Amino acid sequence: MSLSETVSKIDNLSDEQRECIENCNEAAQVCEWCADECLGDSDMEECARLCRDVADLTSLHARFMARSSNYSTQLAQACADACEECAEECDRHDADHCQVCADVLRECAESCRDMANS
Repeated sequence: MSLSETVSKIDNLSDEQRECIENCNEAAQVCEWCADECLGDSDMEECARLCRDVADLTSLHARFMARSSNYSTQLAQACADACEECAEECDRHDADHCQVCADVLRECAESCRDMANS
């Protein structure tokens, strides 16, 4: 079963929450990939650090949303801010993994910002 199919079975979630969970999980995965690719390059240390932070935050936020945590709104704001900062850092690098990561993070930031403002 795909992640999307699994998330769709959580009946207490809105469509926006489901989309945000999927975006957060995608962001966590792409950030882990980007951080791994950046390792060993001193010019990419900040990118790797931010990607790891975002991977942790987004995976935690997805879990909080899935269980309807009272802290999900605050975490959504932190996720949106971290995704935006990391996307800006990734944009500074020409590497394909950084460009893919930046694109995914912008989408995740938008959906997390929507969750923070709802």
